[in-house]
Amino acid sequence: MWATLRQRNFALLWFAGLISITGNWMLSIALPVLVYQMTGSALAVGGMLAANTLPGILFGSVAGVFVDRWERRRTIIAINLLLAVSILPLLLVRSAEWLWLVYVVSFVQSTLSRFFTPAENAMLPLLSDPKLLVSANALNALNNNLARLIGPALGGVLVAGAGMSGVVIVDALTYVIATALAALISVTSHPGKDRPASDSPFKIVSEWAESLRLIWRERNVRVLFLVSALPAIGEATMYVLFVPFVTEVLHGDTTQVGALMSAQAVGGIIGGMVIGWVARRVLTVRLLGISAIIFGLVDLALFNYSTFFTGIALAYFFFVLAGPLAVAMGASYDTLLQSSVQDAYRGRVFGTIGLTSSVFMLVGVAFAGAAGDTIGIVPAINVQGYVYILAGIICLLALQVEQPAPVMRN
Repeated sequence: MWATLRQRNFALLWFAGLISITGNWMLSIALPVLVYQMTGSALAVGGMLAANTLPGILFGSVAGVFVDRWERRRTIIAINLLLAVSILPLLLVRSAEWLWLVYVVSFVQSTLSRFFTPAENAMLPLLSDPKLLVSANALNALNNNLARLIGPALGGVLVAGAGMSGVVIVDALTYVIATALAALISVTSHPGKDRPASDSPFKIVSEWAESLRLIWRERNVRVLFLVSALPAIGEATMYVLFVPFVTEVLHGDTTQVGALMSAQAVGGIIGGMVIGWVARRVLTVRLLGISAIIFGLVDLALFNYSTFFTGIALAYFFFVLAGPLAVAMGASYDTLLQSSVQDAYRGRVFGTIGLTSSVFMLVGVAFAGAAGDTIGIVPAINVQGYVYILAGIICLLALQVEQPAPVMRN
């Protein structure tokens, strides 16, 4: 882990991500709670997720085309600044009559992220030693979990002391700080600089079609592309039903919504610290498949233990247990994709996979909104466990196993 962080350019990107994601977690905990308190409707919370997901469908693949054309460091800087500005309208939200503004801001922020995420994922391999790429992706997951640990708690303090406005202002400041750190990165990534400049719709479609041909041609990329749909359904279902699950099934309160997210972050921090060691001893394909299956089983245990035991304490154990598994899945998935795709295509491939995930997240939103009120919260939320188990099995059976890396000895 420390060897990876000693790489200056990677460390700058990592700290920039840690700071901005901390702000995001403050808001991502505060907003669903706010919307649910204002409306009492899981469907209203689902509407916010739908507004956040729709840009992935509309712009995901197109964003990837431009990410492969633009200089990626400048893209990261510009998007961070735009994210800081676009979040400020949330300062106006005071009641349910302003709920539409929450949806608009969610839509705009998500649209900007369609450009940011492929740029970051495409640039990361250029900032890290290839031998440390799994560790670098794991550290990216680690900063998400550190942010998840810090953000909800800090958000709770800010909401209590300064209201939602305090959360919004601090989140905007985190984007500004992330911009300054990204500006210090000395590596540039501009694979499209020698490509003939043309913004015609035909050229854009042609470049996007190139990524589709690559996805279909490369077996591992094809499998990873198809598998991305399953977790998207599960995560959307979890997002919509999580607050009702905690408050109505586990009989917790809204403060425990954030506390459970922080509990998973504790496990994620542990996972981020040890995944580099694990990755040197376990094939990346197997790490992905096995961790996905175990993650799904942990989910099912979490969602159903209240049938046999009362209280919320056991939920914290399952959330901590899920943390390292989530890091292992994310790091191994990104590493397999990055190492299977040439730099000139990474933005488009990540964008296209983002499009797929967004489409199936809307499927999950629709399912959760309807099923939560018909078949019940627990049977509906169990879908997350089932789809992760299925995804893990597909990965183990369909992905080509890479040559084993030599075991590193201390």
